[in-house]
Amino acid sequence: MPESNKEALQRLDAAHHLHPFTDGRALQQKGTRVIERGEGVYLWDADGNRILDGMAGLWCVNLGYGRQELIDAANAQLQRLPYYNLFFQTTHPPAAELAATLAGLLPGDLQHVFFTGSGSECNDTVVRMVRHFWAEQGSPERQVIISRHNAYHGSTLAGASLGGMKPMHAQGGLPLPDMVHIDQPYHFGEGQGIDPEKFGLERARQLELKILELGPERVAAFIGEPIQGAGGVIIPPASYWPEIQRICKKYDILLVADEVICGFGRTGHWFASEYYGLEPDLLCMAKGMTSGYIPLGAVAVGRRVAETLINGGEFFHGFTYSGHPVACAVAQACIEVMQKEHIVERVRDDIGPYLQQRWASLGDHPLVGETRGLGLLAALELVADKTTLAPFPTDAGAGIICREHCFEQGLVMRAVGDTMIISPPLVISREQVDELIHKARQALDLTLSTLEQPTRKAP
Repeated sequence: MPESNKEALQRLDAAHHLHPFTDGRALQQKGTRVIERGEGVYLWDADGNRILDGMAGLWCVNLGYGRQELIDAANAQLQRLPYYNLFFQTTHPPAAELAATLAGLLPGDLQHVFFTGSGSECNDTVVRMVRHFWAEQGSPERQVIISRHNAYHGSTLAGASLGGMKPMHAQGGLPLPDMVHIDQPYHFGEGQGIDPEKFGLERARQLELKILELGPERVAAFIGEPIQGAGGVIIPPASYWPEIQRICKKYDILLVADEVICGFGRTGHWFASEYYGLEPDLLCMAKGMTSGYIPLGAVAVGRRVAETLINGGEFFHGFTYSGHPVACAVAQACIEVMQKEHIVERVRDDIGPYLQQRWASLGDHPLVGETRGLGLLAALELVADKTTLAPFPTDAGAGIICREHCFEQGLVMRAVGDTMIISPPLVISREQVDELIHKARQALDLTLSTLEQPTRKAP
């Protein structure tokens, strides 16, 4: 039989393409999944199957696939000025205009932005910027940045070091020096039997203990995702962030909010810092800023740090594609669509509450120990015993089994260990939410059946 287009692509991919965050041996045995097109909240694979994208790509396709406004913005800018850099006292209209637009959306005194190409580059920039700030303040010894175990801040050397993912640290001699971690506010996984608010305070107060252990004169900043995304949609107790902010102010530690996932409406606010009442000194954004159509990131900088940067001489940092004009034009168009269609308000007042109501209905399933969420972020915990909440053995692979059954049912739902997570496009309809929940329940039923089989092949 002649080779199909799908088979040809799989052959080329296997021969030449190294995939991110992928077990190469498993991929060679199974073959790649080929996604050919997208429209709205749906994807189509090379076999013609329609798949509801419950993860909005990688947390980013907020406006769904095929938005002509974003495509037109990119095309127009490509014709006008496809590229120029922002080095050496130069700007261009898309960068200047987008910086002003972002300043109007950002909370607190975050009125300046430094453009990057991604969330990882944002966090590399944070490290450089924070340490440069303290050096200019006459405290060059303030080098230490405190983060959390199981946090995700990107996969560059600095980003992976700031993050607290042990498998990443095991590769490449990470973390880099002066990047340390405290425990995460993961109540379901690490705080069973403790009042959530008490647990939140205990986890937040680890920051103060770590500062005192290291010496306040050495600590530069604390960085955290308002809601940990890749770590499993970990929503901290209400007591957590106010206490973190109090401690940062007490010891004059810069507070960095990593909103690469939470920003641009995901929580029903332009930024989750608004929801939690945070006043960060720096804020990282990317992903939803362009709805994932083209790479772009930015670090928002508060007045105190910005004034030091502006008055401190040359900051020897930047990227070839910082503020790429096409990316900035697409981001501007994305924000304008969100404002015109009241997307953020819709997530807050309508589709977000509806998703959370329907998602909570999965809590009656025999495999589900907890459901949780906020806005259009949600997670559920797979457990071996619903009464005791005992987890599955690690080698059971419950999450991977569930993820594969989701794909079979036409749904993208991600597995973080045995935590199943979703982050659908912000334009998802109520009918599509119902479809998502129906397919998720089908996948849970199939997962339960698979796990109950006395003998089965590993996924």
